[in-house]
Amino acid sequence: MSEASSHVNVTINGRQYRMACEEGQEERLIRLADDLASRIVGLRGKFGEIGDARLIVMAALTVSDELLDAQGRIAALEQERDALRQGGAAAKVVETAVVAALNSAAARIEKTTQVLNRTIGGGIAIG
Repeated sequence: MSEASSHVNVTINGRQYRMACEEGQEERLIRLADDLASRIVGLRGKFGEIGDARLIVMAALTVSDELLDAQGRIAALEQERDALRQGGAAAKVVETAVVAALNSAAARIEKTTQVLNRTIGGGIAIG
């Protein structure tokens, strides 16, 4: 079963191209083509008339460079997220230990209070 397809006309570097895309992706394809066309215009402004093929390759390399940088940032953020998750798990272990220690201390204080109440006598309650 294949996806329904659609066609869009886009203009890149002064030339019009008829492109196929999945149904509903027309607007995205137009935005992608506009971005590429804008990059080519920017490169042409920097380097002048250096040939269509070279401009398109330079634009593609610019996009690839940005993609590799973004992938690197994503990988670094994923590592940071994993470290934070592990730190969060460690924090939970510490929290559980602290709660257990406080509960144990509270139980010992309660026992000590009961012993003192019996030792002092006369029914004077402490705590």
